[in-house]
Amino acid sequence: MVRERVRVLVHSADPLSAVGLAGVLRSRPEFAVLVPGYGMDGGMDGGMDGGTGVDDRGVDVVVLAADRLGTRELAVLRRVAATTGAPVVLVADGVEPSQLLAVVAQHVVAVLPRPAAAGRQLVQAVHAAANGAGVLSPLLLGELLKDLQRLQREVQIAHGLGTGDLSSREVEVLRLLAEGLDTSDIAGFLNYSERTVKNVIHVLTTRLNLRNRPHAVAYALRAGII
Repeated sequence: MVRERVRVLVHSADPLSAVGLAGVLRSRPEFAVLVPGYGMDGGMDGGMDGGTGVDDRGVDVVVLAADRLGTRELAVLRRVAATTGAPVVLVADGVEPSQLLAVVAQHVVAVLPRPAAAGRQLVQAVHAAANGAGVLSPLLLGELLKDLQRLQREVQIAHGLGTGDLSSREVEVLRLLAEGLDTSDIAGFLNYSERTVKNVIHVLTTRLNLRNRPHAVAYALRAGII
């Protein structure tokens, strides 16, 4: 049985950056890479690079690269997220802690500085995104958690949310996700199968209309659940 390849859309305003990122991913046989002919301004010619046989309506992961993350780039991120519905690996320098909630809300599950996207770290981030996981540096994760804790204090009473919205098992899985554990680590810690952990996460994200794991952690923190 031939294993289906992970379909990756590489999006960048800079053609050289797009080609470089695509080259890293094309060196791996498990990826089918699409580089459409449009930049960060949204101008599109529909071109396909590499003859991979995929299109932007059926991608599994988006890799979006930007020199900086300004208003214009955030608008493009929103548009790409809405168009593809796929998890996003963001490659950008200087991502501010105040921007993390905004990017997580747009399907971003991994943030890499540009120098780190030249090899193995990019491949690992795409694999993680394709498998429903995420990648944040300890610094960014810590800043995100602090920001969420601040929001928690501000909105908990107004939202009227509490642990009654989640089962004890769901709360425990969310706590471990917030600590940076992946599926296999959580399964080992709780003595569950990996399938059980994935099912717990799928059920709670579907029931609460959450986009992904970082969004679920954000919800739980803002609600004062964890």
